[in-house]
Amino acid sequence: MKLIYLYTNSFKGLSKESWMLALVMLINRAGSMVLPFLGVYMTNHLHFSLENTGIVLSFFGIGSVIGSWLGGFITDKIGEYKVQSFSLLLSVPLFCLIPVFKTEVGVAAIILIQSIVSDAFRPANSVAITKYAKPENITRAFSLNRMAVNLGFSIGPALGGILSAISYEFLFFANALTALSAGILYIVFFKKRNKLARLKAQKVKEVIEIKRDSSPYRDGKFLLYCFFCMLFSICFFQLFSTLTIFYKDTAHLSQQNIGYILGYSGFVVVLLEMGLVQVAEKYFSLAVTMFLGTFICGISYAMLGFNHSIITLVISMSLLCIGEIWALPFIATITALRSGKNNKGAYMGLNGISFSIAFIVTPYLGTLIAEKLGFTTLWIGTGILATAIAIAFYFIVPWMIGNRKHTE
Repeated sequence: MKLIYLYTNSFKGLSKESWMLALVMLINRAGSMVLPFLGVYMTNHLHFSLENTGIVLSFFGIGSVIGSWLGGFITDKIGEYKVQSFSLLLSVPLFCLIPVFKTEVGVAAIILIQSIVSDAFRPANSVAITKYAKPENITRAFSLNRMAVNLGFSIGPALGGILSAISYEFLFFANALTALSAGILYIVFFKKRNKLARLKAQKVKEVIEIKRDSSPYRDGKFLLYCFFCMLFSICFFQLFSTLTIFYKDTAHLSQQNIGYILGYSGFVVVLLEMGLVQVAEKYFSLAVTMFLGTFICGISYAMLGFNHSIITLVISMSLLCIGEIWALPFIATITALRSGKNNKGAYMGLNGISFSIAFIVTPYLGTLIAEKLGFTTLWIGTGILATAIAIAFYFIVPWMIGNRKHTE
């Protein structure tokens, strides 16, 4: 009963806007069938080499870097409402165009453009979460949003595995449809609220604190923090590239089973996230939470270097989910705590860039190490690197924001 109370209590106090942002994200991410299967699509359907597939996937990361920077910059200029609306709606035709291109250069180009447009959404969405959440509920609002992402991710890849077995083109059109649905819902719900928020902000406008709201690109502590966020992302984001290839080529899973295990990961996060986040907020400092989350992610990958039976794959994915829960939402919270009142978009954008750079590095580096040294070396090396990053987070976080448990 205590566990049930803890779980249900973790949802209390969240605003209607936080719930709607999560619903929009759920619909959008329910179409997240494309990314996990891009590597398999290019190697099996378009017959790209493993190395060229890694290079092409890196263009997703390049676009993500540009989109994160651009989204953060524009959000501080025109507001998160317009950025999210344009990003969702412009993604629709771009998803439909991906299957038109069949060469490495063509696929890389359309993935680059699509990634720029889609990832401009992320810093704007993060600003919206902090805007509509109560200060004491920021981490849980981010967690609710991530729960929606993972619920969508549990639906998307499972359905994607089924659709890709019929035709890969269905993946791209389904992603376009969900992006359109999410865009329409977001615009309808937030149009009036955005106008009211702008009017309220004009009435209570305060003098900008120039010192507090200086550029994040001149914030040395935050830059170091973002560097380690990038290294963590390089480890974690193998989930979206190298891991699926490992499942296919080494563990010999079918495309449907790959979809099922990825869907399982989303289900686990949805089931556990809000409760585990509340436990972390209640009992751990942010530094301890980041250490545990990163370290557990490292263990989950290192396991694969010793065994790839189905039981090991499931245990590894379960641990990866727990590590993810105690790392990713708190990364966003730490960024929000470090930022000022008028530069949240820039801070969220820069932190987003650290993740985006990982999207550039991870596919190429992961496939290169797997091809030259083998998957065993890749997974054990990932575990060692994640352990080092966990230790770094333990010292950097309190140095940057103090030894806080949550938003204080």
